[in-house]
Amino acid sequence: MSSELSCVRAVGGLLTGALLSRVSGLDRELPGLSPAEYGLEPNARLRSAIEASWQRLTGAWETFATARAGLGEGDRATEPTRRFLLAVLEELGYDGVERTMPKSAGGREFAVSHTWTPSASPVGVDQDAEGTGNRVVLHLLGAGLDLDRRNPGAAGAARQAPHAMVQQLLNASDDYLWAHLSNGLTWRLLRDNVAMSRQAFVEFDLHAMFEGEQYADFVVFWLLCHRTRVHADRPELCWLEQWATLAEKDGSRALEKLRAGVEEALTVLGTGFLAHPANDALRQRLSSGPDSGPAELSAREYWQQLLRLVYQLLFVLVAEERGVLLYPEGDAKPSARETYTEHYSMRRLRELSRITAGSAHPDLWRQLRLVLSALGSTEGQPALALPPLGGQLFAATVTPDVGEAELSNAHLLEAFRHLCFVKGDGGGYTAVDYRNLGAEELGSVYESLLELHPAVDVRAKRFTVDVAAGNERKTTGAYYTPTQLISQLCDTALEPVLAEAMAADDPEAALLAVTVCDPSCGSGHFLVAAAQRIATRLAQVRAGELVGEGEVTPRQVAEAMRDVVSHCIYGVDINPMAVELAKVSLWLEAHVPGQPLTFIDHHIKTGNSLLGATPALISRGIPDGAFKAMEGDDKDACKQFKKRNKLLRKGQQSLALFAGEPTAVYDALAEQVQALEAMDDHDVAGLEAKAARFAELERSQ
Repeated sequence: MSSELSCVRAVGGLLTGALLSRVSGLDRELPGLSPAEYGLEPNARLRSAIEASWQRLTGAWETFATARAGLGEGDRATEPTRRFLLAVLEELGYDGVERTMPKSAGGREFAVSHTWTPSASPVGVDQDAEGTGNRVVLHLLGAGLDLDRRNPGAAGAARQAPHAMVQQLLNASDDYLWAHLSNGLTWRLLRDNVAMSRQAFVEFDLHAMFEGEQYADFVVFWLLCHRTRVHADRPELCWLEQWATLAEKDGSRALEKLRAGVEEALTVLGTGFLAHPANDALRQRLSSGPDSGPAELSAREYWQQLLRLVYQLLFVLVAEERGVLLYPEGDAKPSARETYTEHYSMRRLRELSRITAGSAHPDLWRQLRLVLSALGSTEGQPALALPPLGGQLFAATVTPDVGEAELSNAHLLEAFRHLCFVKGDGGGYTAVDYRNLGAEELGSVYESLLELHPAVDVRAKRFTVDVAAGNERKTTGAYYTPTQLISQLCDTALEPVLAEAMAADDPEAALLAVTVCDPSCGSGHFLVAAAQRIATRLAQVRAGELVGEGEVTPRQVAEAMRDVVSHCIYGVDINPMAVELAKVSLWLEAHVPGQPLTFIDHHIKTGNSLLGATPALISRGIPDGAFKAMEGDDKDACKQFKKRNKLLRKGQQSLALFAGEPTAVYDALAEQVQALEAMDDHDVAGLEAKAARFAELERSQ
C-alpha cells in the first residue's frame, strides 16, 4: 500500500495495497471508477462529489466529538455515534437504512443493529428479483465499545466481539456477502470469508482520518464503501467482487515477479559485498587457487549467508507492515517509535529506493545493520522501540561474513527496489504487499530458489546465480504443496482430531497436546495452515466462546499461535535452507509484539525422514545394507550396528538403539525433553535458557 494512506489497511488479502493505490489514484484502467458508475451525472466529477461529502462530514465529526467529550466515563456513546455513522452512510449513498431484529443463520441469531436492502435497480442494470446478495449488514455501535472484544450487557457485543459476530453472520448466511462495521472511531469493510483460513477485511481509522485531516485516505474510504460498490443484480457482479477478483489475479502476477525480484536482490547483494573496497577480508576468504588451496568460504556458504540476510529482511518487512515489529505503544516512548519510523524503518529504505539511485557511502547499510543487530541482541534497542527477538534468526553467527562487511547505499537501495517493487503490465511499478505475505508466497519463492546455483568471481567482483542442471529442487525431492491440497488435508486429517480435543474436559490442554508433524515440511506451508487452525480453536476456548461459534480476533489468535507453534508443530526437511525458511514462516505467523521469537530449533529439524521400506522388507528384518557407511557416518559405529543387526535377525528383534538398559535411557530422555518443553520462552532470558538446555541435551549421551 502507498505510504500516503496512513489511515487505511487491508488485512488478510481481501483487497491488496496495490488495488487500494489504484483506487486512490482513480486509475483510468481500473473498471468501475467513472462518475456514472457511482450514480452521478455523466458530466459530474467524482472528486467534486467526494470533496462535498468531506466538508459535510467534517462538520458532523466535530459535532460527534463534542458530544463524546460531554459524556461520563464508561458511557458507550451509542446514540451520538449512530447519528454520526448514519450521516456517513447517507454520504455513501445508503438510503433506507433499517433498524433490524436479530438475524437468524445456521441455527443461531446475530444481533446486528441495521441492514440495507436496495430500493432501486443498480445503475444501468435490471434488478434480478431473486438476487439477495446486494443486501448489506450494517452493525453500528457506540464509540465506547471495542470491535474486537465482548462487552457483557451491550447490545450487539454481549455474546461475542462485534467483529466476530458480523463475520460469523456473513459466513453462515446466504443473504449477505458484505458488511460494514463501525464504532465511529474505526470502520471495517468485511466479506464472507468462509473459505479463508485468516481474517480478511479493510479497516479505516476514522478518528485519525478526521482529526488529522487525512483527505487522501477519505477518498479511498468513500470510493470503496459507496453504495454502488455492492449494488448489483447478482453478488458476483458488484464492483467490490470484481475488484477483489482483480486484486487476487494481480497478486498472483505480482508473486511471479517477486520471485524474480528476490533472485535479483540476492545477486545485487552478493555483488555489492564483493565490490565494496573495504571488504578485503571477505574477498580473501572467498578466494581459492593453486597457492591458497580451497577457499575458506565456499560459494555455497556465501549464498546461504545471503539467503539468511534476505530472510531477515523479509521478516522485518512483513512484521513492520503488520504493525508487530516494535514494542506496543504502551511499552515504548512515542518518540522512540517515531525515530524508528522516520530514520531506520524498512518503509524509509523502500521509499528511498523509489526516488534515488544511492551513493557509494555505506551509511544506510550501517543503519540497517544496527536494526538487525538490535533484534538479535538480548536487550533490543529501546531508543528505537525495537524489542529483542532472540538469536535464532538475527544472531551475528548466522551471517558472520556479510554481517561484518560493508555495502554501498547504491547496492542496498537497488536490492530494496527488487524486493519491494514489481513492474506492472503497463510499465509502472507496484509496491509488494508485505502485510499479507504468508507461508504460501514464501513457499513459492523458496521453490524457485532451490533451482539456483551460485557462482563467485572474486577477481571480477561479481556474484551470479543460474539454474543448475540436476538442480537441488529435484535432487532433494523438494516440491511446493499447493493451498488446495493443504486445505483438503487439514479438513480430512486435522479437523476430526481438533473436534475431539474441543470436546475434552479440558479443551485447552487437549489442543496443546495435539501434535502435527510434516516429514517433508519445505517452507512450512502445511505447518502454518495446521497451526492456524489449532490456534483459532485455542483462542476460542480462551475467549470463553461456545464450541464452534467463536470467530476470534487477530490479537487473540496471534497469542494462541505462539503457544501452538511452541507445543504442537514439528517438521523435518532434508534441505537446510527449507528448514530455515519454515522457521521464518512460523515465526511470522506466531510473533507477538514485544516478545522474542519462540524457540523451535528442537521442533523443526534438518534430516531425511524417508525410509523407502516396504512391508515385505520389514517382515524379513532390517537388511545389513541399511548400515553401510555413507558420507559423514562413523564407520566403526556402522560396523557395530551391522554386526548387532545380524544377531537380532537370528532371535527376537528389538528396536533398542542403545546397549545396556535402553528403557532407562529412553525414560531419561523423555523426562529431559518434557522438561525442555515446559520451559518458558516468553522473554529473552527464558529463550536463551531453553536454547542452552537444548544444546546441552544434544551434546549429551
